[in-house]
Amino acid sequence: MRPTGPQQTRETPGHWLVLGGTGFVGRALLDKLCQPGRADGRRALVPTRRPGGARTLTTLPMVDLVAADVHDDAVLAGLLAGAAGVVNLVAILHGSEAQFERVHVALPRRLAAACRSAGVRRVVHVSALGASADAPSRYLRSKARGEAVLRDAGLDLTVLRPSVIFGAQDRLLNLFAQLQRLAPVVPLAGADARFQPVWVCDVAEAVARCLARPETVGRTYELAGPDTLTLAELVQAAGRHSGRPRPIWPLGRGLARLQAGLMEWLPGEPLMTRDNLDSMRVPNVATGELPGLAELGIRPEPLSAVAPTYLAPGSVARLDGLRAHHRL
Repeated sequence: MRPTGPQQTRETPGHWLVLGGTGFVGRALLDKLCQPGRADGRRALVPTRRPGGARTLTTLPMVDLVAADVHDDAVLAGLLAGAAGVVNLVAILHGSEAQFERVHVALPRRLAAACRSAGVRRVVHVSALGASADAPSRYLRSKARGEAVLRDAGLDLTVLRPSVIFGAQDRLLNLFAQLQRLAPVVPLAGADARFQPVWVCDVAEAVARCLARPETVGRTYELAGPDTLTLAELVQAAGRHSGRPRPIWPLGRGLARLQAGLMEWLPGEPLMTRDNLDSMRVPNVATGELPGLAELGIRPEPLSAVAPTYLAPGSVARLDGLRAHHRL
């Protein structure tokens, strides 16, 4: 299905194309871009294969939601026509080698070709901490190949590598909070894996600032929160903030892989896969060798300041929580 072009006015030349804009980070980003004085007054064009599931986005000013399959070259070309730049947030956490290749590598390759054809140079691409050609997991290796495809295309590229992302509607803390409401004990694979969790609104703010700042072109940023926590400590935080803390039973490597393998056979999206366990062999923390949120003028919020606003019983989850805005 070919999308219609975004609405434009004399004051808003071009649009930002936001791939993956209906997802967790995408919704936070669009909220940022719709704030007064943001994104140079440009509209955001958000393609989705299921417009009915993202109708809340239509209430945001400056957002155009269109039915489109971004894996279709002709459709992608239409979406890019007249664009000022593109943000790529499309990603999957679970999948086969072919699925990771399609989403994390083939789509960036299509995007690079379409950008060249449309004359669009500006790209902000969200990857992942730990992405590397020799990483132990299919997920991280495919993320590295996607980065390489875009770098080789000669675009005005900025790459962002976030750690695990938390916030209202996240799939991590909310999941572990729900499990602790139901189970007397939490059998946990990868309990010692290390993360530097980063708030979704800080990630969204980083993307918005990169779009507005030409000096970020050609750079890779590591987006990490102020605290380093093990997976066990994240699970404990989810239980504590939700009011239902449960004991954690760390699983050994063999039992952890058995559990993950069994979960892969359950219907629906798995809670854990063996590839996830492989990813956790790489500490999901900033290396310190690349610029981070501080270089973008962002002071990251700790998990302890945000999680209670959406996990605590009776709390009202807010998309943009503790600060009305980040100081520029």
